[in-house]
Amino acid sequence: MDERPRYMISVAADLVGMHPQTLRMYEQKGLVQPQRTAGNTRLYSEADLERLRLIQRLTGELGLNLAGVEAVLGLEEQLQRMHSRMERLEREMHEAIQQVHKQYRRDLVLYDPAQLERRWTSTN
Repeated sequence: MDERPRYMISVAADLVGMHPQTLRMYEQKGLVQPQRTAGNTRLYSEADLERLRLIQRLTGELGLNLAGVEAVLGLEEQLQRMHSRMERLEREMHEAIQQVHKQYRRDLVLYDPAQLERRWTSTN
């Protein structure tokens, strides 16, 4: 998702079909956090717009209030963090397994009955 801020509030509101005041309210409640320019102008990214569309679906289609939206967004963020952590742990586990397999390859010796017989007769 593109995180580059590029849309002013009026354009962002138009793109998602909301009033600019609604976007200001969502920002005030912490549901969306647009970037700010040096002149304090809000700039929304594609990721922000997608989040606003999600909020719109949650409130419109599912009938959630803003407290419910906040809870859902919090759970979604937690799920994303857990997913990232799980992917990292899977990579680490795969690397550890590869190291163990490399060690096994060095320790394993092919079974050769003739060589075993020669060793047995030379020691007895």
